[in-house]
Order: sequence, then structure tokens, then C-alpha cells
Amino acid sequence: MMRPYRVEIPQESLDDLTARLAATRFTRPLPGRGLGVPVDRVRQLVQYWRDGYDWRAWERRINAHPQFTDKIDGLDVHFLHIRSTRPDALPLILTHGWPMSVVEYLPLIERLSDAFHLVIPSVPGFGFSAVPREPGWNRRRVAAAWAELMRRLGYERYGAHGNDVGSLISIELGRLDPHRIVGVHVTQIFSLPSGDPAERARLGPDDLAQLAALERFMTDRSAYLALQSTQPQTLAHALADSPAGQLAWNLQLFGDSVSDDYILTNAAIYWLTDTAGSSALIGYHGNRPPTEPSSFPLGLACFADDFFPSIRPLAERDHGAIVHWNEYGTGGHHAAQEEPHLLADDIRTFFAGRR
Repeated sequence: MMRPYRVEIPQESLDDLTARLAATRFTRPLPGRGLGVPVDRVRQLVQYWRDGYDWRAWERRINAHPQFTDKIDGLDVHFLHIRSTRPDALPLILTHGWPMSVVEYLPLIERLSDAFHLVIPSVPGFGFSAVPREPGWNRRRVAAAWAELMRRLGYERYGAHGNDVGSLISIELGRLDPHRIVGVHVTQIFSLPSGDPAERARLGPDDLAQLAALERFMTDRSAYLALQSTQPQTLAHALADSPAGQLAWNLQLFGDSVSDDYILTNAAIYWLTDTAGSSALIGYHGNRPPTEPSSFPLGLACFADDFFPSIRPLAERDHGAIVHWNEYGTGGHHAAQEEPHLLADDIRTFFAGRR
């Protein structure tokens, strides 16, 4: 049974957070460059989190939209549900990434709700959805939960959009529910090289430059993936005990392209719900690559400074119906925050006529 939901963090939890932030023991800076999130940046954000940031204001922003929970596959799933006033509005489910939350899509609600019925769920183990109590909640199982959620909401035809982990889940949803999905729109297509020299030889100069950027990311910045996909429980001990540690862990994938308030709101959600470890399970549990190309209509909006570039020849190897591909000279990995107008317009363009 669907139940109305509001985010209402107890004051004692916020008081405990403030006390822990005040007692932060900052580590010493290490010699060298490119070693991770700088100490000065963490110190500055911790001070703002303690003395200036207003969680209650962000709580009100979330609660300004209708929210619900429903038990799906034995798990309470939290979601925002904003119905359009337009009679022919297309239902659209938007899936956030890591280390994000439903807050990722707040800037898109006003820009899309005239044309779409919006469903914005918290991925199980993230934020306000329940934490899985059994293994196996990989992206395919999440996609199956999304298909069931849209069925329960009465949506027989719908679209999907995702960013980061949400891109992977949305593509799985397209594979899983092809008769109801009218199309999938994402900001990354995670098609990796197979290792075949002949495949690499077929790539053009621009593709090779993007591949080099991808390889740099995997070499220099993907340690979090290795840890979260192998030792999520070990990581959870540290992050559950230190909000500054949670902040720094999240900050490695935020950088300076989004606001401090957005960074802190996501860190606060992970901290207050103790979901640092459970959010890592989406990468820990087996996600086997498909054996055949997808066939549903797929669209991409990729942004210039995204640290995980989408390489078209590799994407076309894995997907048989890429019908929309736009590359923008601005923005980055957090397009819904950095370039909400561009992203909203791209989503509108992709789904135009797909009703």
C-alpha cells in the first residue's frame, strides 16, 4: 500500500551531527598533488556545514513535492510523484546516481512537470528508501522494482531518464520492460572497450581521445569503485562514524562544479540515513553485462566535462537503436545541477512524439 511520506529528521540527530562536526579531527595534508580531496576544502565545507548550512531549508524543498513509499519486492521504496496538469503528459521516471539522491533532480521538476508525470525514486539503500536486508539488489533488480512501481501507479507507457548509476538502471529498465518503455534517455552510456585490438583500430581520432580520457579516469580516480565493489562493509565503518569522512568520500565526485549546499545536502542525507555502506551495494552485487545489443530507443545527452565520456562506436556495439545523440560544450557529470535548462530541453526533444 502506498503511504504518504515526509522527510522529518529528528532534531536530536541534527544536534548529534553538529557536535560531531565540531569535534572533527582533520588529517594532515600529504606531500604531492593529485592525491585526493584536499584538506583545506574539507575543512571549509565542514565549517560551513556546522555554522551556516540549513538542513531544514532543504528538508522543506524536498517536502514541497508529493512523496510516497511503497513496499516492492519486500523493500520500502521512497519516491517523489509530481503529476502534470496536462492530459496527455508522458510518465517519466528519473533515477539519480552515486553519491547523489533525489535532490539531484529538484531543478528539473519545474522545467519538466508541464509535459511529464514525474516519478523520482530513491534507489534502494540510498537515502530515504529502505536498506536491503538480503544480497542481490543489483541494477537489474532495481529496474524490476521500477517497472513494478510504474505499473502500480497506473502507467502503461512511460519513459526513463538516468544519470551515473541511474543511467545503468534506466538502460536495464529498457531491456526489462520493452513493451511499456517508449524510450530511455541518459547522460552516459557506459560501454567499455572489449580489449580487442581490431575494435580499437576502428576508432577515429576523437574516439581515441575520449578513450584516453576514460582510461585516465579509471587509472587516477576510480579507486572508490574498487573499494565499494569489494569491501563495502569495511568502508561503512568509517563513514558511519564521521560526517567529515562521509563528506570527503562524496566530494571526490563533486568537485567545484556544483554548489556547496548541494554537496552538503547529499552528504547529510547519506549521513543521517546511515546509507554510505548500503549505497555501495549497487556496485557490489553481480551486474553481468548483457550478451546482446539492446533494441529500445535510446538517447544520450553528454556534457563536456563529464569525467566518464560516452564513446559512440562502443555504444553502438552494445545498443541497436541509438536514435538521439547530443554533445554539449558545457556542463559535466552533474548536468541536472550544472545545466538544467539544456538537460530539460534535451529530454523534451528526445521524448517528443514518443507517447
